[in-house]
Amino acid sequence: MTTPEAAQDGRRLRTMRDKQARIFEAAAALFAERGFDSVTTQQISDRADVAAGTLFRYASSKGELLLMVYNEEFRAALELGEQESRNKRDAAQAVLAMVRPILDAADRRVENTVAYQRELLFGAPTEQYRAEGLALVTRLETMIAERLTAGMSGDEKDLFARALLAGRSVFAVLHLILARPSTGAHPGRDATGDLRDQIAQIVAGFFASIE
Repeated sequence: MTTPEAAQDGRRLRTMRDKQARIFEAAAALFAERGFDSVTTQQISDRADVAAGTLFRYASSKGELLLMVYNEEFRAALELGEQESRNKRDAAQAVLAMVRPILDAADRRVENTVAYQRELLFGAPTEQYRAEGLALVTRLETMIAERLTAGMSGDEKDLFARALLAGRSVFAVLHLILARPSTGAHPGRDATGDLRDQIAQIVAGFFASIE
């Protein structure tokens, strides 16, 4: 039998989840409509129909709200990339398939992608959603390492450690390409082509290092 205290706790939890969902939906819609720089936390709280003080119980800043929203886009892109990579026999093509959805998603709102990358790498270390975003980066690097070492024998621990370094190099390249609009680096270059060529070099370097 449910106690009154348990019922009250259940209602409180449902209320919290409802507010969090409304804040997420409001932030996602406003960032998509206006871009990160043009949105204020007051606008988000107004659209979510919550007090500004309530909003900050769920995210400490506008940057963390962006992390909350774009972590879900990052997660969805990783899942799509993992699926797309399964039918690629060539390792470099498989890795490119893993990261291509991230690049495609970035093109939908470049300004937000640049802000997300900035918050992800340089945000406050105590932020919950930054930690979740960095965990997604680790997931990408691990996916790459697992693909590079698939079917290998020998010192698996050492091979996987080297493959993880290759995965980190791929993410570093991806980050620099995603940040290009804000840095002005390599104007006129084909981002997808550059990503493909650099991944090919990283993968070739990994296999050369274990021969």
